[in-house]
Amino acid sequence: MILIILVLAAILFFLAFMFTNRMGTRILAVSLTGIVLIGSCVVMVANYHDHYGMKKVTTQTNQQIYSASGSKLLNLLLYKPVGTSGKNNVYIYDKKQSQKTPSHTKADEYTYNKIKTTNSQTAAVTTNTTRWEYKNDFYADLFMWSGMNHKIVKRVNTFYIPRTWLKLSVSQATKLEKLMKSSAFKTQMTGQGKQYVETELKAAMMKDPQMTAAQQAKLASHLQQQFEIQALKQAIK
Repeated sequence: MILIILVLAAILFFLAFMFTNRMGTRILAVSLTGIVLIGSCVVMVANYHDHYGMKKVTTQTNQQIYSASGSKLLNLLLYKPVGTSGKNNVYIYDKKQSQKTPSHTKADEYTYNKIKTTNSQTAAVTTNTTRWEYKNDFYADLFMWSGMNHKIVKRVNTFYIPRTWLKLSVSQATKLEKLMKSSAFKTQMTGQGKQYVETELKAAMMKDPQMTAAQQAKLASHLQQQFEIQALKQAIK
Protein backbone atom coordinates (compact mmCIF):
# COMPACT_ATOMS: atom_id res chain seq x y z
CA MET A 1 0.00 0.00 0.00
CA ILE A 2 2.85 2.40 0.78
CA LEU A 3 4.08 2.00 -2.79
CA ILE A 4 0.66 2.97 -4.14
CA ILE A 5 0.53 5.98 -1.82
CA LEU A 6 4.03 6.99 -2.94
CA VAL A 7 3.16 6.78 -6.64
CA LEU A 8 -0.13 8.63 -6.20
CA ALA A 9 1.56 11.33 -4.10
CA ALA A 10 4.24 11.82 -6.77
CA ILE A 11 1.61 12.14 -9.53
CA LEU A 12 -0.54 14.55 -7.51
CA PHE A 13 2.52 16.60 -6.54
CA PHE A 14 3.41 16.97 -10.23
CA LEU A 15 -0.16 17.88 -11.20
CA ALA A 16 -0.48 20.38 -8.35
CA PHE A 17 2.80 22.05 -9.26
CA MET A 18 2.16 22.18 -13.02
CA PHE A 19 -1.56 22.74 -13.42
CA THR A 20 -2.78 24.65 -10.35
CA ASN A 21 -3.20 28.30 -11.40
CA ARG A 22 -4.13 30.07 -8.20
CA MET A 23 -1.08 30.68 -6.02
CA GLY A 24 -2.76 29.93 -2.68
CA THR A 25 -4.28 26.72 -3.93
CA ARG A 26 -0.99 25.69 -5.54
CA ILE A 27 0.98 26.22 -2.33
CA LEU A 28 -1.56 24.25 -0.31
CA ALA A 29 -1.77 21.40 -2.83
CA VAL A 30 1.99 21.20 -3.33
CA SER A 31 2.59 21.27 0.43
CA LEU A 32 0.08 18.52 1.18
CA THR A 33 1.20 16.23 -1.62
CA GLY A 34 4.85 16.97 -0.81
CA ILE A 35 4.34 16.01 2.83
CA VAL A 36 2.67 12.74 1.80
CA LEU A 37 5.42 12.06 -0.74
CA ILE A 38 8.27 12.72 1.68
CA GLY A 39 6.47 10.90 4.50
CA SER A 40 6.01 7.83 2.31
CA CYS A 41 9.71 7.81 1.47
CA VAL A 42 10.68 8.18 5.14
CA VAL A 43 8.36 5.36 6.21
CA MET A 44 9.66 3.07 3.45
CA VAL A 45 13.28 3.73 4.43
CA ALA A 46 12.43 3.18 8.12
CA ASN A 47 10.84 -0.17 7.25
CA TYR A 48 13.79 -1.27 5.12
CA HIS A 49 16.60 0.03 7.35
CA ASP A 50 15.15 -0.10 10.88
CA HIS A 51 12.34 -2.64 10.37
CA TYR A 52 9.67 -0.12 11.33
CA GLY A 53 6.36 -1.84 12.10
CA MET A 54 8.03 -5.21 12.55
CA LYS A 55 9.05 -7.55 15.39
CA LYS A 56 11.34 -10.52 15.76
CA VAL A 57 9.60 -13.90 15.99
CA THR A 58 11.49 -17.09 16.86
CA THR A 59 10.22 -20.55 15.99
CA GLN A 60 11.74 -23.83 17.14
CA THR A 61 11.85 -27.22 15.49
CA ASN A 62 13.17 -30.48 16.94
CA GLN A 63 14.40 -33.37 14.84
CA GLN A 64 15.89 -36.72 15.80
CA ILE A 65 18.92 -37.40 13.64
CA TYR A 66 20.99 -40.41 12.63
CA SER A 67 24.57 -40.93 11.60
CA ALA A 68 25.26 -40.23 7.93
CA SER A 69 28.47 -42.25 7.96
CA GLY A 70 26.79 -45.52 7.06
CA SER A 71 28.96 -47.30 9.64
CA LYS A 72 27.30 -49.83 11.91
CA LEU A 73 30.26 -49.73 14.24
CA LEU A 74 30.34 -46.05 15.04
CA ASN A 75 27.92 -43.14 14.89
CA LEU A 76 29.42 -39.97 13.47
CA LEU A 77 28.34 -36.37 13.13
CA LEU A 78 30.09 -35.31 9.95
CA TYR A 79 31.02 -31.78 8.99
CA LYS A 80 32.62 -30.02 6.08
CA PRO A 81 34.56 -26.79 6.69
CA VAL A 82 33.41 -23.70 4.79
CA GLY A 83 36.21 -21.26 4.04
CA THR A 84 39.62 -21.26 5.68
CA SER A 85 38.87 -19.68 9.07
CA GLY A 86 37.75 -22.97 10.62
CA LYS A 87 34.80 -21.24 12.30
CA ASN A 88 32.09 -22.19 9.81
CA ASN A 89 31.10 -25.78 9.20
CA VAL A 90 28.30 -27.48 7.33
CA TYR A 91 27.07 -30.45 9.39
CA ILE A 92 25.90 -33.58 7.64
CA TYR A 93 23.39 -36.04 9.10
CA ASP A 94 20.38 -38.20 8.29
CA LYS A 95 16.81 -37.48 9.30
CA LYS A 96 15.85 -41.11 8.73
CA GLN A 97 17.65 -44.35 9.49
CA SER A 98 17.85 -45.23 5.80
CA GLN A 99 18.38 -42.11 3.74
CA LYS A 100 20.00 -42.05 0.30
CA THR A 101 20.98 -38.36 0.29
CA PRO A 102 22.15 -36.95 3.65
CA SER A 103 20.71 -33.73 5.04
CA HIS A 104 22.93 -30.80 5.96
CA THR A 105 22.84 -27.41 7.59
CA LYS A 106 22.80 -24.27 5.47
CA ALA A 107 26.02 -22.44 4.70
CA ASP A 108 25.11 -18.76 4.90
CA GLU A 109 25.70 -15.69 7.03
CA TYR A 110 22.55 -16.29 9.09
CA THR A 111 23.29 -19.84 10.24
CA TYR A 112 25.17 -20.76 13.41
CA ASN A 113 25.84 -24.26 14.72
CA LYS A 114 26.46 -25.54 18.26
CA ILE A 115 27.41 -29.01 19.49
CA LYS A 116 26.42 -30.35 22.91
CA THR A 117 27.21 -33.80 24.30
CA THR A 118 24.50 -35.58 26.28
CA ASN A 119 23.94 -38.86 28.11
CA SER A 120 21.01 -39.68 25.86
CA GLN A 121 21.04 -42.71 23.56
CA THR A 122 19.62 -40.74 20.62
CA ALA A 123 20.91 -37.72 18.73
CA ALA A 124 18.81 -34.69 17.88
CA VAL A 125 19.05 -31.20 16.46
CA THR A 126 17.06 -28.21 17.67
CA THR A 127 16.73 -25.32 15.24
CA ASN A 128 15.75 -21.86 16.44
CA THR A 129 14.91 -19.59 13.52
CA THR A 130 14.36 -15.88 14.10
CA ARG A 131 12.58 -13.84 11.42
CA TRP A 132 11.15 -10.35 11.02
CA GLU A 133 7.35 -10.28 10.93
CA TYR A 134 4.87 -7.39 10.87
CA LYS A 135 3.34 -6.46 14.22
CA ASN A 136 -0.23 -6.55 12.92
CA ASP A 137 -2.36 -6.55 9.77
CA PHE A 138 -2.14 -2.77 9.42
CA TYR A 139 1.62 -2.86 8.92
CA ALA A 140 1.36 -6.00 6.80
CA ASP A 141 -1.05 -4.22 4.43
CA LEU A 142 0.92 -0.97 4.55
CA PHE A 143 4.20 -2.61 3.51
CA MET A 144 2.88 -5.31 1.19
CA TRP A 145 5.25 -6.16 -1.70
CA SER A 146 8.23 -4.85 0.28
CA GLY A 147 9.74 -8.33 0.61
CA MET A 148 10.61 -7.68 4.26
CA ASN A 149 8.07 -10.00 5.86
CA HIS A 150 9.55 -13.28 7.16
CA LYS A 151 13.07 -12.07 6.38
CA ILE A 152 15.49 -14.22 8.33
CA VAL A 153 17.57 -12.71 11.13
CA LYS A 154 19.44 -15.80 12.30
CA ARG A 155 19.19 -19.57 12.45
CA VAL A 156 20.81 -21.48 15.32
CA ASN A 157 21.22 -25.26 15.04
CA THR A 158 22.06 -26.98 18.33
CA PHE A 159 23.14 -30.60 17.94
CA TYR A 160 22.68 -32.88 20.95
CA ILE A 161 24.82 -35.95 20.40
CA PRO A 162 25.41 -38.95 22.71
CA ARG A 163 28.84 -39.46 24.22
CA THR A 164 29.21 -42.53 22.01
CA TRP A 165 29.15 -40.31 18.90
CA LEU A 166 32.17 -38.65 17.32
CA LYS A 167 32.39 -35.40 15.41
CA LEU A 168 34.58 -35.82 12.34
CA SER A 169 35.26 -33.94 9.15
CA VAL A 170 34.38 -35.68 5.89
CA SER A 171 38.09 -36.17 5.10
CA GLN A 172 38.73 -37.68 8.54
CA ALA A 173 35.78 -40.04 8.11
CA THR A 174 37.13 -41.20 4.75
CA LYS A 175 40.53 -42.00 6.26
CA LEU A 176 38.88 -43.74 9.21
CA GLU A 177 36.80 -45.90 6.88
CA LYS A 178 39.94 -47.04 5.05
CA LEU A 179 41.63 -47.81 8.36
CA MET A 180 38.68 -49.86 9.61
CA LYS A 181 38.75 -51.99 6.45
CA SER A 182 42.41 -52.90 6.84
CA SER A 183 43.11 -56.45 8.04
CA ALA A 184 45.78 -55.28 10.50
CA PHE A 185 43.34 -52.96 12.23
CA LYS A 186 40.64 -55.65 12.37
CA THR A 187 43.09 -58.12 13.92
CA GLN A 188 44.23 -55.56 16.45
CA MET A 189 40.66 -54.64 17.35
CA THR A 190 39.67 -58.28 17.80
CA GLY A 191 42.63 -59.25 19.99
CA GLN A 192 42.82 -56.15 22.15
CA GLY A 193 39.04 -55.93 22.39
CA LYS A 194 38.74 -59.47 23.70
CA GLN A 195 41.43 -58.84 26.29
CA TYR A 196 39.87 -55.57 27.38
CA VAL A 197 36.40 -57.10 27.80
CA GLU A 198 37.72 -60.09 29.73
CA THR A 199 39.77 -57.92 32.10
CA GLU A 200 36.98 -55.44 32.79
CA LEU A 201 34.35 -58.15 33.10
CA LYS A 202 36.50 -60.08 35.58
CA ALA A 203 36.95 -56.94 37.68
CA ALA A 204 33.19 -56.28 37.64
CA MET A 205 32.39 -59.86 38.70
CA MET A 206 34.81 -59.58 41.60
CA LYS A 207 32.87 -56.57 42.82
CA ASP A 208 29.52 -58.29 42.21
CA PRO A 209 29.84 -62.11 42.40
CA GLN A 210 26.05 -62.47 42.18
CA MET A 211 25.99 -61.12 38.60
CA THR A 212 23.73 -63.26 36.39
CA ALA A 213 24.67 -64.60 32.96
CA ALA A 214 22.30 -62.10 31.32
CA GLN A 215 23.92 -59.24 33.22
CA GLN A 216 27.37 -60.47 32.23
CA ALA A 217 26.38 -60.63 28.57
CA LYS A 218 24.93 -57.12 28.68
CA LEU A 219 28.03 -55.76 30.39
CA ALA A 220 30.32 -57.55 27.92
CA SER A 221 28.45 -55.97 25.00
CA HIS A 222 28.75 -52.54 26.61
CA LEU A 223 32.47 -53.02 27.27
CA GLN A 224 33.05 -54.13 23.68
CA GLN A 225 31.34 -51.01 22.38
CA GLN A 226 33.28 -48.88 24.85
CA PHE A 227 36.57 -50.38 23.69
CA GLU A 228 35.77 -49.90 20.02
CA ILE A 229 34.94 -46.23 20.56
CA GLN A 230 38.12 -45.65 22.55
CA ALA A 231 40.21 -47.46 19.93
CA LEU A 232 38.71 -45.44 17.09
CA LYS A 233 39.20 -42.19 18.99
CA GLN A 234 42.83 -43.11 19.45
CA ALA A 235 43.13 -44.02 15.78
CA ILE A 236 41.68 -40.64 14.82
CA LYS A 237 44.26 -38.85 16.95
